[in-house]
Amino acid sequence: MADDMQWRRLRALGLLIGLAYAGLAWRLVVLQVRRHEEFVCKSERMTHHSYLLEPRRGEIFDCRMTPLATTEMVKTICADPALIGTQQVAVARALSPLLGMDQAVLVAKLTPRTHKNDKGTNVPNRFVELKSRVAPELWTNIYRAMTNLSLGLIETNRSSTNRAFLHVLKTKAIFAQNDQLRVYPNGRLASHVIGYAGSEPSIVEDTAVHNLVGQEGLEAALNDQMQGVPGWRLTETDVRLREQPQWRLQEIEPRDGLNVVLTIDAVIQQMLEAVLAEGAATNNPVNITGIVLRPRTGEILAMATLPDYDPSTAGAFGPEARRNRVIADSIEPGSVFKLVVVSGALNEHTVELTDRFDCERGAFHFAGRTLHDHESFGVLSVEEIITHSSNIGAAKIGMKMGEDLLFEYIQRFGFGQLTGIDLPGEISASRYVQRSKWTKVSIAQVPMGQGISVTRLQTAMAMAAVANHGVLMRPMIIDRLEDNQHRVVSKYYPQVVRRVMDEAAVKKMVTALKTVPTKEGTAPKAAMEHYKVAGKTGTAQKVVEKRGYVHGKYISSFVGFFPADNPELCISIVLDEPRKHGYYGGQVAAPLFRKVAERAATYLGIPPDEAEEAGKVAEGGGPTNDTRFAHAGGTLARQSLKP
Repeated sequence: MADDMQWRRLRALGLLIGLAYAGLAWRLVVLQVRRHEEFVCKSERMTHHSYLLEPRRGEIFDCRMTPLATTEMVKTICADPALIGTQQVAVARALSPLLGMDQAVLVAKLTPRTHKNDKGTNVPNRFVELKSRVAPELWTNIYRAMTNLSLGLIETNRSSTNRAFLHVLKTKAIFAQNDQLRVYPNGRLASHVIGYAGSEPSIVEDTAVHNLVGQEGLEAALNDQMQGVPGWRLTETDVRLREQPQWRLQEIEPRDGLNVVLTIDAVIQQMLEAVLAEGAATNNPVNITGIVLRPRTGEILAMATLPDYDPSTAGAFGPEARRNRVIADSIEPGSVFKLVVVSGALNEHTVELTDRFDCERGAFHFAGRTLHDHESFGVLSVEEIITHSSNIGAAKIGMKMGEDLLFEYIQRFGFGQLTGIDLPGEISASRYVQRSKWTKVSIAQVPMGQGISVTRLQTAMAMAAVANHGVLMRPMIIDRLEDNQHRVVSKYYPQVVRRVMDEAAVKKMVTALKTVPTKEGTAPKAAMEHYKVAGKTGTAQKVVEKRGYVHGKYISSFVGFFPADNPELCISIVLDEPRKHGYYGGQVAAPLFRKVAERAATYLGIPPDEAEEAGKVAEGGGPTNDTRFAHAGGTLARQSLKP
């Protein structure tokens, strides 16, 4: 009986042990088979981490490799409040002086909070940004302050849990992410051309990442090329989130952005901006702009608008200050536009320079309107119409051409069309550059530069077409794109738009334009001592939206080139509402043209027109012609393109 009882007990024990093993086996099946993917994913989430590797944004250089925009590597200081526990005050006390933040504000940022995730579950906030654009040296000081953090009585607790908490608090709770800071070494120089890049945050893998994104100017136009391609690293970490390099799963290096080399010459740009600043101080205009370009290639050596802005703090300036008025504003050109009607008439043999027109003693009645001249002129030749800038003479030349032919030359010179410059924000200024919008009086008004809108760049390129033997070029502001090893990735070349007029007509037009900067012409103050200048003044009554022409407000300009018979540079100066010392283009714009031209000629070593003067320059040790081209961006400027 006892044996039977013992046997039943052994059977029960064996059954229990068997059931236990069966349960354990089933549990293993559940864990290893049925929930295998779940636990693998959980494990990978805990130990596998991916890191975005930011590329370095490309730099912007002038034609002589002077840096105009560059990138500095900085840090963004962040915190994981969940790792700080209840030690916010101690951490804030240590970091407040280093971060330059109020201690109470810092305590609030370091206090743990929860937020709902995509699934609606409350999860702790593991990321708080404390300060961006921090120098690496400051981050070193912050890290040192954290590792030396004194927490008083809590540090006397020697338990393993407490030691682990203190280690994580001091080494992991405050961390830094790599960031980039866009720097403009020359301050405001060429700010409207360069533009600016701002930091835009985005979330990648639950982590805030700051990306430099171009906002205006070339920074925006070439953002994709300069931004580069991010890389990433997929790696394993231990329980303390320390990377285990031997278990690194994948690493793709970032590809840095391309560098941009411009046709802009920083020295000429500085010269232009300095002269414009003088003109602004003297004449007190609303704004003032200037362009310096090579007629043969269309290369822009300098482009400026004042007032300007500091791209490093672009947010402190309004949209109007950041507006590149050279390409984004439309104006009536005034008498500079006589270039178009006379060039077209000469090219079509509608007139010759010696043909004479009655300028009606300063008042001409046409289509119910009275056209006026700034002086009482009688009979003038076509050349004298340019010399004295007679409105009535230009109107009669336009009437002799006819509306169709005049409109054709307006288009051939590029008005009413985008020039194609590689800058954002360009407008075509097509108001009234539409045949259907013309009225009966337009044939008389348009030739004098009234009732038609243009941009400053269009006007400069039209004058440059005359200087370039009648060939209109596309404006060129980018020379090439390079990688960080200075290997050329993309090269830009001069582009011919079209031939506007033949060379015979060009010679006649240049002959007329050379009379403008003389004692008899409207711009004697544009004349240079050692160079012959060809150009045209403009004084246009200003048009204000919804108000029309405003009495006493003018757009004043001078656009010209030199040496007149072998042009090297074309320069445009435009003042919007000069309010001191006159308003005629010959009074306020021509002297500024001369200053820019003389300084640029000396810098580039452009030989004087007279042979004996060239000898004096050579004896004085000035730069040779070859040096000039080296300064201006290499052999590209030496090409003489023909259509």
